[in-house]
Amino acid sequence: MKENISIFSGSSNPQLAEEICRRLELPLGQIKRSRFKSGEVYVHYEQGIRNQDVYLVQSFSHPINEQFVELLVMIDAAKRASAKTINLVVPYFGYARQERKGAPREPISAKMVSDVLTKTGADRLLTLDLHSAAIQGFFNIPVDHLSALDLISNHIKSLELSNPIIVSPDAGRAETAEKLASYLDYPFAFMVKKRAAHNESSITHVIGEVEGHTPIIIEDMIDTGMTVENVATALEERGARGAYVCATHAVFSSKALERLSHPNIRQVVVTDSIALPESSPPHIKVLSVAGLLAEAIRANRRGGSISGLFKIKSV
Repeated sequence: MKENISIFSGSSNPQLAEEICRRLELPLGQIKRSRFKSGEVYVHYEQGIRNQDVYLVQSFSHPINEQFVELLVMIDAAKRASAKTINLVVPYFGYARQERKGAPREPISAKMVSDVLTKTGADRLLTLDLHSAAIQGFFNIPVDHLSALDLISNHIKSLELSNPIIVSPDAGRAETAEKLASYLDYPFAFMVKKRAAHNESSITHVIGEVEGHTPIIIEDMIDTGMTVENVATALEERGARGAYVCATHAVFSSKALERLSHPNIRQVVVTDSIALPESSPPHIKVLSVAGLLAEAIRANRRGGSISGLFKIKSV
């Protein structure tokens, strides 16, 4: 495992990269990252990587465009340093919500991002809970689409909640939520929402009986928190108990933390796919995906099965 492999971190989430390396019993690769006065990105690998399988850990978190360009520069530098393969570990894949045209003259930005990563020199992508699983098809390189659903389900079971129910905040997340409900043998409900604009939505209907239940809201990401706030309010109005919110990616833009302090939200469960400040509120529970990513890297190196890592098969 220690031969011909080097793992390097971008600036988005070095703590996660360090934990991945710890689990693999590998040192984190030495790389210099800096910015010119003009804002241009500069990187320099401070160790040899010729004929190495290089893994670059970088989430597309805020500031997303800077993290994206930094990863491109890291790819280019690795390619020019004669790396054998360049494998991207992108726990949070930004631009994934722009995976199709919703109106004339709109871009399909997720496809553009995949093209740029591939053309720059990436050989493989490891990512986590894409907003749309179809994005895997945008790449002409292998994509290992991992899921944090097992981690989340284990945490839910540990809570031993009274009269729980899995709730999907919209139809798009319904299939994943239904799989989780089936695995845990919990009832299932989903919300119907109306989206007025980007990051703006309202709940119009609740399909399923939630009165007297403890809702477990399942999302792939929490951005502004507006959808979660609306769902929590709608559930409270229909007689549900305090809700638990579970999401893989804690984007937490704008007033998200303020909205997640809703009186009917007892706990918010997220992963460290995006680095969070240590001063996060106490009701934010962070689960680490380092072990999952380390096992995926190990499977790639040894030729094991990625799907075998999961009890709950994600979409």
